[in-house]
Amino acid sequence: MAEHKHGEMDITVQEETFNGFIKATIRVVVVCIAVLIFLAIFNS
Repeated sequence: MAEHKHGEMDITVQEETFNGFIKATIRVVVVCIAVLIFLAIFNS
């Protein structure tokens, strides 16, 4: 088995997945806040 060397693993796929998750989370939060503001304005 080869020796493990810290910092050599290619993590570009994991970084892209994480960035996509963060973008999706931010979008969902913005939509939730917009819905709450809409409900507050129109007393629904």
